Amino acid sequence: MSIRDFAENLGVSERTVSKWEAGRDAVHPRPEMQAALDTALSRAGGEAADRFIAATSRTDLDANRVGDLYKVQSHKFIPVYTGAAAAAELAAQEGFHSRPHEWLEVSTAGVPHAEGSCTAHVFACGVVVLHLRQELYFRTLALLAAWRYASYEQDLPWAAEQVARLSSPVPSSDRGAPEYVLSMYILEEPAWTGAELETALRLMSLPSALVNRRAHPSPEPVRDHVERRLLAQGFDQPSIQSFGVHGLSVGYASWAGLAYHALSPEQALMIDDLVSCEIDVQMLWAYCRHIQRQVEDGDDPAMPPEFGWRFLRAAYSRLTTARARETSQHCMMREATLSTSGLPERLMQAQTALRETAGLSGRVDT
Repeated sequence: MSIRDFAENLGVSERTVSKWEAGRDAVHPRPEMQAALDTALSRAGGEAADRFIAATSRTDLDANRVGDLYKVQSHKFIPVYTGAAAAAELAAQEGFHSRPHEWLEVSTAGVPHAEGSCTAHVFACGVVVLHLRQELYFRTLALLAAWRYASYEQDLPWAAEQVARLSSPVPSSDRGAPEYVLSMYILEEPAWTGAELETALRLMSLPSALVNRRAHPSPEPVRDHVERRLLAQGFDQPSIQSFGVHGLSVGYASWAGLAYHALSPEQALMIDDLVSCEIDVQMLWAYCRHIQRQVEDGDDPAMPPEFGWRFLRAAYSRLTTARARETSQHCMMREATLSTSGLPERLMQAQTALRETAGLSGRVDT
């Protein structure tokens, strides 16, 4: 395009485009200008996007990087509210074993899965969290993103079936259905280094940029040139929070999940630390969701006294307050996980709802 045509296409003045051309590498467009440029590039055809990448990529980045296999551990967390009474009877069944937990009774049992290993975590407050672990190899990040969305459609009915199977001898009018799947990816064998590695982990934590979810009959990965462009340019969103430590790890959290890679495994976070934190967060999220449903149905929320508003107040304090022996890495991970999950706000809302119900009950008794 001519300068005039390009300026009209972007909706800016010819003088602005002329300044960009004259200034070259020294130019730093304002955010609104950069947004217009990003939009124009996203609408460009594959050939134009490839030319852009070839012209702007650093010499130490391989434009053909897409194609190398990488390995990830996929961790999926699927919570279901069953009710405290049903959870207690479920935990007492053969095959369930108590596992250590700082502030709540938890029992676990293995659950068969054709493509990975799964553990059911039964919490005394009435929530079951299914933790599904799978080893995966992919050529592109977009293929992982498409697999994620497509597999969710199978994960939810599978989880409902497993919870029903486990709970079959235990009648429960409170048992709900699994509503969502939360993913966490541990990158074990990366296909990227440096800035590309950081970008890859950010994309893993928020993979919607790499998949067409409207495709029929199932979500489709974006074309390779789109992924190459993102890896070369970088990708970031305000909703993504970093919890990595320079030289030790790369970690990002978003509302869609977590992604983590240990640069120095001996000094980085243990996978069990990440998993334990996420299981607790999803357990409390499902618990608060059950209370929210009661409120939205026009009912005064009713929960067992030992798991009432004081239980939620204690849970809020334990999750949001640093422990005496907690490392800075663990603290950063916990804060990023909580912030992006929205759990603290849900805990406060649920606590308020239960406390109001308890207050009304007290006045009626008086």
